[in-house]
Amino acid sequence: MLLTGAGAGAAALLSTTAVPAAAARAAQAAPPPGAGPAPADPLAALAPYASYWFPDSLPAGNPGPGITWRSLLRWSPESDPDLAFNTATVPLAPRFAPVPPNSTARAGQARIASLVSFGNTAGNPAQGSPTADYYALTHWAYIDELVFWGGSSGEGIVLAPNAPVTDAAHRNGVRVMGNVFLPPVPYGGDLQWTRDLVRQDSPGRFPVAEKLVQVARAYGFDGWFVNAETDGGDSELAARMRKFLRALRAAGEPHGLSITWYDAMNSTGKVGWQGALNGLNQEFYEDRRGKVADTVFVDFRWTPAKLAASGALADRLGRSRHELWAAVDMESDGWNSTVDWDAIVPRGGDHIVSYGFYRPEWTRGHLTDRSPGAFHRADDRFWTGESLDPARPSPEDTWRAPATVVADRSTVTALPFGCSFNTGHGERWYEDGEPVSDSGWNHLGLQDRLPGRRWAVDTAGTRPEVTLDFARAWRGGSSLLVAGELSAPAGVGLHATRLPLTRSCVAELVHCTESGPVTVELGVATREPAEPGQEVPYTWLKAQTLGTCQGWRTSRVPLSELAGETAHGLAVRITGRGRKPVRWRLGALTVREAVARPRPGTPGTPAVSASAQQSGKAALRLSWQRAAGPAGRIRHYEVSRVLPDGARRFLGGTCGHALYLPAVERAGREKAAVFEIRAVDELYAVSAPARTTLNWTGASDA
Repeated sequence: MLLTGAGAGAAALLSTTAVPAAAARAAQAAPPPGAGPAPADPLAALAPYASYWFPDSLPAGNPGPGITWRSLLRWSPESDPDLAFNTATVPLAPRFAPVPPNSTARAGQARIASLVSFGNTAGNPAQGSPTADYYALTHWAYIDELVFWGGSSGEGIVLAPNAPVTDAAHRNGVRVMGNVFLPPVPYGGDLQWTRDLVRQDSPGRFPVAEKLVQVARAYGFDGWFVNAETDGGDSELAARMRKFLRALRAAGEPHGLSITWYDAMNSTGKVGWQGALNGLNQEFYEDRRGKVADTVFVDFRWTPAKLAASGALADRLGRSRHELWAAVDMESDGWNSTVDWDAIVPRGGDHIVSYGFYRPEWTRGHLTDRSPGAFHRADDRFWTGESLDPARPSPEDTWRAPATVVADRSTVTALPFGCSFNTGHGERWYEDGEPVSDSGWNHLGLQDRLPGRRWAVDTAGTRPEVTLDFARAWRGGSSLLVAGELSAPAGVGLHATRLPLTRSCVAELVHCTESGPVTVELGVATREPAEPGQEVPYTWLKAQTLGTCQGWRTSRVPLSELAGETAHGLAVRITGRGRKPVRWRLGALTVREAVARPRPGTPGTPAVSASAQQSGKAALRLSWQRAAGPAGRIRHYEVSRVLPDGARRFLGGTCGHALYLPAVERAGREKAAVFEIRAVDELYAVSAPARTTLNWTGASDA
């Protein structure tokens, strides 16, 4: 994916860890930055990473430290030692589009695909890592498809998403795609890998297509982004590629899998980026037999005329023009990038096509301050726009933020519903308002369904600052903070919902006031605005008046007066009770039936499935069976260490049934480390613990 014009001479834009051809053909002297450690480290040798392969044949020479060359054709679920750590378990949630908060965002037109590199191909942790410095994407409301971007000629060119990304995306109704990247020849690409990909066996089947479907089903993601950029082919190879895509579709479609084709190889077999859907690449999207790929990622070489012609061709084919993603490069300049937005999503007419962000993790990568708070301020600016209020976009903002273009979506459609405003990373872990770990962490699978409209604030006075803040939390790593001088009541829009309300429904807010007494009200909208851009018609219910306090308070708000209605939206309204600036936090919001709910079932049969020890430290793999009880009751599992004095320390969590712990330290002269696994439900109720132990080497002589 080479840019022309202003980008001429740039590296292949879709080669995030590409290696020059000479280096790809020889043993590398060092691993890529962040790659997995050398196997000589007995603790690190147990670490599971996101999986990557070559279709079949491997490069010449030897892989660099921390890199393992694997053939996809030789993979099977039964032989995969990391399968339990890489398997996503959250199903893809259905979503709906509420009436947009501004008059420029449109439902049913342009959509957004996002190509994101969450780490290097090799050494990308399967289950998060002990640092808060991570691209913790939270603006899922504007995304339709996320491509887990990666792959390089020196590591592997078929990349499966890790479980935390897929679980977080699915919770928000976003499809996640694995990546097949056949690199350009100058970056180590070998046409043999393309031939391996599309090779047929004697009965005429495509073995690699079948393996790709098997991987997606075993790991729990939604399809493949296929990017054939290795030049040197011919029309016969192009025809074989189209047949391969058809085989991939035939095998995957019954399981809900989809295909995105990247505009590179064309019908001649050559790589000739068109920047359009046209006669040279149409057959990879739709041929005489019908659909081949579900969507097409149109190369950066597009022009207004090319996109208009592409949309018209999609129309003639009986396909949606919004299945075409016009590539928008974010890697270098983010919201400072020069983009002809009117060629994609004009303000004054119907959207021409959809658009695809390439590398929006720029919002983290360009920062000097990489703290979680600084990252989310930048990410909110990217997705919402300069005003930081999707209901009031700035007309002077040259950046056409997603919130001003596409309608947001939500998956909050059933009770019970809970949100603790946890972003999936943090500098500490909190339970019931108390830190139970003071270590940085990231795991997107633990992320909540966060408000999609960040932040729609309605006030006649000074607008307060609304942020996701990491200094305190009730549960997880963050809380919602409203701070500033409240010269008038300030309503903060939270979730768009479709929640059926009964006489027994209640809402609960866990909140605290660090400065300035306030009155807090809960807003429930029982209908939507008549038109985009109109205010949401909330009914306001008093929650509590709080003075400055140190601890968290729980306010219970009965919803019986709204019985028989459907809640279309939730909000809070804060009114200051003095002249002092306000600092008010919302640690959790839940809506449920006010009936007794049993605790989640206890996880079954916990065990240390593998371990290694060195110098008073251990790395280990824990596994357990699913907690008993109805399917869907369990949100995730949490693992803690029980210290000799009885104190409990949070170590990590996952939506699956296995967790890797990288560095457990022996506590004094203890003979065994004790671990507890708890199941957590949608309202953050926890099960009784299941326990297992790890005996320390030589502990009997201590």
